[in-house]
Amino acid sequence: MRRWARSLTIAVRLAPFLVAFLRDRRRWLLFGRSRDLSYEHHQRRAQRLTMAIAGLGPTFIKLAQVFGARADILPEPYLGAISSLQDRCPPDPPDEIEGVVAEELGRPVADVFKVFQREPIAAASLGQVHRARLAGRDVAVKVLRPGVERLVGLDLDISFRILFLLNVLFPNHHVKALTNAVREFSVRVRVEMDFREEARHMDLFQKHFGSDPRLVAPVAVDGFVHRRVLVMEWVDGDRVDSLGPRFASGELDFRRLMETLTEVYLRMLLVERIMHADPHPGNILVDRQGRVVLLDWGMVVQLGPSTRDQIIRVAMAAAREDVDAIINGMYQLGMIDPDISRSEVRDAAVEILRILERVRELGPQRVQDMVMEIMDTFYTWPLMLPRELVYFFRAAALLEGIGHRYDPGFNGLEVSRVVVTRMRDELVRVAAREPADVARNIFDEARGAIAGVRDLIRRAEREEFRVRIHPRDLFQLERFLSLQVRRIQLSLFAATMALITAIVFLAFPAWWVLLGGFLAAFVLFMIAIIVPTHLLENPLRHARGVGRKEET
Repeated sequence: MRRWARSLTIAVRLAPFLVAFLRDRRRWLLFGRSRDLSYEHHQRRAQRLTMAIAGLGPTFIKLAQVFGARADILPEPYLGAISSLQDRCPPDPPDEIEGVVAEELGRPVADVFKVFQREPIAAASLGQVHRARLAGRDVAVKVLRPGVERLVGLDLDISFRILFLLNVLFPNHHVKALTNAVREFSVRVRVEMDFREEARHMDLFQKHFGSDPRLVAPVAVDGFVHRRVLVMEWVDGDRVDSLGPRFASGELDFRRLMETLTEVYLRMLLVERIMHADPHPGNILVDRQGRVVLLDWGMVVQLGPSTRDQIIRVAMAAAREDVDAIINGMYQLGMIDPDISRSEVRDAAVEILRILERVRELGPQRVQDMVMEIMDTFYTWPLMLPRELVYFFRAAALLEGIGHRYDPGFNGLEVSRVVVTRMRDELVRVAAREPADVARNIFDEARGAIAGVRDLIRRAEREEFRVRIHPRDLFQLERFLSLQVRRIQLSLFAATMALITAIVFLAFPAWWVLLGGFLAAFVLFMIAIIVPTHLLENPLRHARGVGRKEET
């Protein structure tokens, strides 16, 4: 019963938006032209969608935060609206929270803490944080909300059922990317709900960044690390989006802070290979010493060496405008569906390089436009963002927003260029491989090439050459045949209905029966022509280009 009630709630809140997206493609769902809506109309709808998602609770709030960085899933202005959704919820009753703490620690709260503030200092979708005093020092007690694990599990089960239906009706790269994102989230959120993993991530931070005097993260208190309760040291600081007075007084240097934040996330991605995967203003503080404080280590992505190296190679290929190397790297990173033809991807890569070249000509004032156009490219072309880059782009979008909050003329691209120049020697050292490894790889490739040529000659001698059809061509053929079968079925059903109507009219000569039956048959004939093609279109697409032009 609870599953059906929850499914109905989700459907009631989200179905109107799905219908609206479908009507953007065909005004009357089954027929009609696409709707030419203004960018402002899409902005208002994006705000309503954000409010609807917020009302669905913790699972969908966390999912929205993931989608807020997925330019390959959502277009603007929906991307911007969803990414602004804050992970803040009303707190649970203090008695229930203290019950969770007592159950995990094995003792009543009063027996453990000298002081325990019943009102939380932060209440997120999955947990909330209380300030307390333990053994003479202030600590932060993070508590998992009671019942949240069951709710997240139920919501994910319903979400996967909905995604199965969407993959049947709309088999395109947007829906595939959406499914992959939810599947990845289902793994990450379970890790985030186990606070023992967060403590391990904080230890990982200390290992990689503990010696950097510009950074700090809380340390877990020994003996107080449990699945649903985590006690850590208390760290004071101001939110990164509330530093205006400190900049105005000269206590902090804005440029230096932005360079530090940029370097931190570049170092995470390209050097240390660990990503703080939940960056938002509430998780980034600046203490009185000017150090950057990173909170909430529940979500951390660890990159493999090959993934990191491939990202560097793609970036270097983009710098030298080597389209083929970019495409090869994109395939290696999983950014391209194997069913997509290389020619389509080449057009997308050329489009991205064209945007970058135009930005160089127009100067730093077009950086925001560049970011928007590249995101448009990810949405329009069949590209999928790998999960490592998703979290990095979330951090990049956050830093860009922080910079423009304090300085309307902020140029994040210029700051990144300065930081990369400073880190150049380190990046080159990380990307470089030992000469023996290079020689070994060259030898392996040469040996593989010789074996391939030898096998080719043998197959030619045995007349074993075969012509293989690309999976994309097979998919197109399958889709065409499926369309024709559905049209034939509906047409036969319509003809049968017309025949039955004529027989009934002969037995009961009522004109309304004849007119009604023939009208129903005519409608079925129209559906046979219109519906199958429509169902294969992407329901999330809208007239984004038109809206953007109207805005400018």
